[in-house]
Amino acid sequence: MSYLKDFRPSRRGFLGLAGGAAVLSLATQSQAQPISTKAKIVILGAGAAGAGMANRLVERLDGAEITIVDGRKDHWYQPGFTLIASGLKPAAYSVSGTGDWLPKGVNWVQEYAANIDPEAQVITTAGGDKLPYDYLILATGLTLDWNAIEGFSLDQVGSNGIGAVYAGPDYAEATWRAMDAFTAKGGVGLFGRPATEMKCAGAPLKYTFITDDYLRRKGTRDASQIIYAAHNDTLFSVPVVNEKVKLLFGDRGFDTRWNHVLTGIDAEARTAYYRIPESRVLNPDGTVTVTGARTEAIAFDFTNVIPPQRAPQVVRDSGLSWADKWVDQGWIEVDQGSLRHLRYPNVFGVGDINGVPKGKTAASVKWQIPVVEDHLVADIAGREGTAVYNGYTSCPMITKIGRAMLVEFDYKNNLTPSFPGVIAPLEELWISWLMKEIALKPTYNAMLRGKA
Repeated sequence: MSYLKDFRPSRRGFLGLAGGAAVLSLATQSQAQPISTKAKIVILGAGAAGAGMANRLVERLDGAEITIVDGRKDHWYQPGFTLIASGLKPAAYSVSGTGDWLPKGVNWVQEYAANIDPEAQVITTAGGDKLPYDYLILATGLTLDWNAIEGFSLDQVGSNGIGAVYAGPDYAEATWRAMDAFTAKGGVGLFGRPATEMKCAGAPLKYTFITDDYLRRKGTRDASQIIYAAHNDTLFSVPVVNEKVKLLFGDRGFDTRWNHVLTGIDAEARTAYYRIPESRVLNPDGTVTVTGARTEAIAFDFTNVIPPQRAPQVVRDSGLSWADKWVDQGWIEVDQGSLRHLRYPNVFGVGDINGVPKGKTAASVKWQIPVVEDHLVADIAGREGTAVYNGYTSCPMITKIGRAMLVEFDYKNNLTPSFPGVIAPLEELWISWLMKEIALKPTYNAMLRGKA
């Protein structure tokens, strides 16, 4: 019987260490007897998902040959990027060593994967080494496609009013310097998000709110305009949250431009270029037909550039991606409940790489890891795994410095609050802010160690 037989990640999701579900999970994990096996397991990616996965499997399997493949020397605590770009934390806050989080007994190949052959069950590294596997766990994260924005390069970040919070800790710090200078005098602040799936889809909204808050604190809001270029007709994928954010945008006087997709930047001219529909027709069945497209230029004094986000090329070339969904992005074809590949049952996905409707946040990774662990260990033991991932995603939606909404939801867009009756998910609360600023990182670190 699986020790996660009744696992349903709908409670205590955001702060797992503080909740009863996490205590039960830790207790049952510690009581589970390791399974003896000679299985070869390869994990691609040593970030949050890969490190957490490796630590859990080392405890569950006795004798397994576990290899983790990643050429990155630094581990980035990505939920901290917004705090860095808000001037609240230094760049070093989000940086540690990759090896600091990997358990003893795991072979770390400090190279990137160059090829994945799911038929032969072999990974080829950039150095040409062949790594055969019995089980493969894809935890590669995603790729930021900066080249998709014409005229943009990362060396522009920090000058000419250009920021890029997603690019990394140093770039987030450079973004703060640009935002700090902008809010001191005011002007046009331009924000938005890409049309692809993306990690932490609330982050673009957070940084818009934070910039507005700094303008108000410095007395320059009246001399400023906040423009949010939404990629479609919504601000957030969960309807009830979307309505709340629209209300807040209206209350704070933001100028929302719908169906704007960023295509280019002219840094010297401080102008962004967007693809927008030529016309939109509402059909009787409620669908919208878009005909044609044109380009609109928007001048800015400050902007936060967020590029399209896709699966790494090595994954897209592997044949593991969906053939009929997200075809321009390459997310892998997994069952949304078990996170097991639909065509290659010895392949699993954890984290951003998964082709599922929700789940590209660190909080999602926390709930995905034990599900993959359950199904993989069960397969080795000759039985069926039973754990189910329900799409749990958490977004501490900062709305001003010192206030946030703790938004948690699942595949069905149901709100799944960790503290029902205590923390209202759509209220701007100081306690939700403290969870983001103080409590989240220790919980994240515990997840990397396999303890949450």
